Amino acid sequence: MSILINKDTKVLVQGLTGKTGTFHTEQALAYHGTQMVGGINPKKGGETWKGLKGETLPIFASVMEGKEKTGADASVIYVPPGGLLMLL
Repeated sequence: MSILINKDTKVLVQGLTGKTGTFHTEQALAYHGTQMVGGINPKKGGETWKGLKGETLPIFASVMEGKEKTGADASVIYVPPGGLLMLL
């Protein structure tokens, strides 16, 4: 099995502003500085997410916008199934 991600992988977080997305993003940032480059929330696009330790990430209204503006090459999803289509 090949390694699909590495220390240079840029990750978008779908559902960043929710409880689960925030928890896992903070853990990823603490773990050797994973490159979390932004979050996706259709209702909060243009805002900035702030973590407990002062980290900040831009929030985009769609995955397409986030990918275009950050160059992200991976995404994690912390959104209930019913809300997923709104992100695309």
